[in-house]
Amino acid sequence: MQERSLRTEPVQGGAVDHHDTIQLEAFELTLEDIARADIEKLHALSVGVGWPHRPKDWHMLLENGNGVVAVDSIGRLAGSAMWFDFGQSFSTIGMVITPPRLQARGAGSWMMLHVMQQAGKRQFGLNATRAAKRLYQSMGFMIEKTVFQCQGEATPIATPRLPGGTTLRALTSGDVDAILTLDEKAFGASRKTLFKSLLPVSKGVVLMREQRIAAFSLCRRFGRGALIGPVVAFNEADAIAVTHPHVMDHAGQFLRLDTREESGNFPQYLARSGIAVFDTVTTMSLGGSWMRESGGQQGLQPKTWALASQAFG
Repeated sequence: MQERSLRTEPVQGGAVDHHDTIQLEAFELTLEDIARADIEKLHALSVGVGWPHRPKDWHMLLENGNGVVAVDSIGRLAGSAMWFDFGQSFSTIGMVITPPRLQARGAGSWMMLHVMQQAGKRQFGLNATRAAKRLYQSMGFMIEKTVFQCQGEATPIATPRLPGGTTLRALTSGDVDAILTLDEKAFGASRKTLFKSLLPVSKGVVLMREQRIAAFSLCRRFGRGALIGPVVAFNEADAIAVTHPHVMDHAGQFLRLDTREESGNFPQYLARSGIAVFDTVTTMSLGGSWMRESGGQQGLQPKTWALASQAFG
């Protein structure tokens, strides 16, 4: 018979109460602040569930988020969960890693409850794997959209025709305020702090229309190769235009892009470029809808065509 006891005491000021433990059959796990965890152990944790994050990818996550790790009696990491604040009222949750044998015994919900308690009363969004979707539904998260994880060896194709009256150029330091404004309108919250981490390690492309930035994309090293994201644009043609230079730059190399676009020219372009759908996750929210429906009206509001990552949104 499964023996399970959980002791939870109030957490003040976002700090982890190191007395919080959970007994799962023969396993006693204790929560600790993820900031204290060894990067190599975190890397081993993600490798253990087949996730591609490198130690450098973990560094970026830790720079931008908070979280907990579940530690067993001999110091091994048995799970993790993080949250990333974007303003005072919205956070994404990510890097929720729980081996199946422990998830089935309640470790996943235990860590999620702590993360939500520490983050405080706010709206939450996350991208759920198939294995975790039922857990999040049981906690009240609502299904919104599917994210298509597209990846593969980039294949050079003919350069798409630029929309009339537009030009492409490399992103410069003087463009930062403009792209932050576009991203905030598309995402629904400011990600200024995140971009401080993204920009130094990314190559950026902007699309100019009437001497103003109308679309942009970033591309950086991630996992097995490179990742394009975020891509923000008012319409599909602009999104393709700022994505294409990164595809050409990585011809013959592993390239990934996460998008919520299921049909239309953008996903068709990705498929022709060798970046086919590999897997899916589900965007979910708690406390209000995450997705900005106005973004779907092309030309009226900028829209996120490619995610910065599944954890960041």
